[in-house]
Amino acid sequence: MTEHTTCVVVGGGPAGMVLGLLLARAGVAVTVLEKHGDFLRDFRGDTVHPSTIRLLDELGLGERFAALPQSRVEQAVFPVHGRPLPVVDFGRLKQPHPYIALVPQWDLLNLLADAGRAEPTFTLRMRTEVTGLLRDRDRVTGVRYTGPDGDGELRADLTVGCDGRKSVVRAGAGLRTRDFPVPFDVWWFRLPRQSSAGYSLVPRTAPGRAMIMIPREGYFQIAYLIPKGQDAALRARGLDAFRREVAALAPESTVDGLTSWDDVKLLDVRMDRLRRWHTAGLLCIGDAAHAMSPAGGVGINLAVQDAVAAATILAEPLRRGRVTAGGLAAVRRRRLPATALTQALQRVLHRRLLAPILSGAEVQPPAPLLGAVGPVAVAVGGAGPPGRGRHPAGTRPGVRPALTRRLSPPRAGNPVGTGNIQGDGMAICDTCGNEYDKAFTVTSHDGWTATFDSIECASAKLAPECAHCGCRILGHGVETPEAIYCCAHCARKASNADINDRYPVPAGA
Repeated sequence: MTEHTTCVVVGGGPAGMVLGLLLARAGVAVTVLEKHGDFLRDFRGDTVHPSTIRLLDELGLGERFAALPQSRVEQAVFPVHGRPLPVVDFGRLKQPHPYIALVPQWDLLNLLADAGRAEPTFTLRMRTEVTGLLRDRDRVTGVRYTGPDGDGELRADLTVGCDGRKSVVRAGAGLRTRDFPVPFDVWWFRLPRQSSAGYSLVPRTAPGRAMIMIPREGYFQIAYLIPKGQDAALRARGLDAFRREVAALAPESTVDGLTSWDDVKLLDVRMDRLRRWHTAGLLCIGDAAHAMSPAGGVGINLAVQDAVAAATILAEPLRRGRVTAGGLAAVRRRRLPATALTQALQRVLHRRLLAPILSGAEVQPPAPLLGAVGPVAVAVGGAGPPGRGRHPAGTRPGVRPALTRRLSPPRAGNPVGTGNIQGDGMAICDTCGNEYDKAFTVTSHDGWTATFDSIECASAKLAPECAHCGCRILGHGVETPEAIYCCAHCARKASNADINDRYPVPAGA
């Protein structure tokens, strides 16, 4: 059985669900394929940062999100010489939600799935596992899958891999990664929780041990850090020794529920980043493009920001059936600085804090490192301390995703926006959705208008695309009666135009 959709999203995690919802609200036919029958996974992050909560507000889901079981973190505190030292104060953020929400990820995904099902162009298929990619020569044209009704093929104008660090999509596309060393793995288990027990972003530590306690309804989800590759050796010491170590770090709970090593699951921690996030007809985002360390609890939020960028850049080309290599590359260009900087900060934490602790040292972090902890949490939250300008990771202050509300089909002769000026004097860029007080408006000869925050965003909407290679034409280009091209080479390749960059025409050209 072969079917067709405009965009197939592989993986129903935060990146896949947000991308699917945003594209559907833009009028794009999108199908999300999730191999499991539900979203209940132990190895799922819980930390939802201020920028993500703000996005949910923009999507009209803020009240439903606030009703989910959750804990809120307003400060990150590090114990130094036996005294608590606040490292990050989220109350300083210029955000409507100056805190981190600890929400079971499956609740968040169910919320997004319900919102998606309300869109006529959104389809979510559970228990549908992608087994390979479809190709037409060098271009990916969809996926092969197996589902409740057997095997099938789903052809698509664009395939987006959101299927995590063990991505079938990126492996099938042959995309290469840059891998970074990680000094630890994680043991994952549960402990009983009193309702009054709190949470800190910073791990509890003792020489050779580090543990993070994530509050969930009725229990703590424990992330217990162990030296990389030492799972078998540490288990060989015996369960009683492990229970004593856990009890020393979590005196407010009890270890009575740890009756077997079967209760303790191993997460092989990886950190990597694709050198190239796309190939013809295919894009990877989220953990499929950049596997993150658990340090800082950033994974959900970077994945969501990837999805917002991808939807902002690609929704209009998908509606027109004109997705180009340049558009896919633009997603990586927008998201790479935030991703690379966040991973660099995580590597500093690994090297200067976690690796020494796990090797047995009693670490009191130096002041420069304490200053580095804050940017990881603050930057990915989408806002920073007062007085800062643009932030190194996450969305910029004032960014308002342009696709949070349903879009009507474009009017004939008006492919861009309508001059989206706000009542407070700010203007929203029709390309990227940024609210900016120095935006400008362009009016065409036939009366439509568009607002932009930069020349780059104006070019992305106004500059014509080469009919052969798809790049934006910022100069005069080469025009035939049928189309416009960026250069003579593209004109010759796509038409019978007798044109060349040089005269006379070189032999064999």
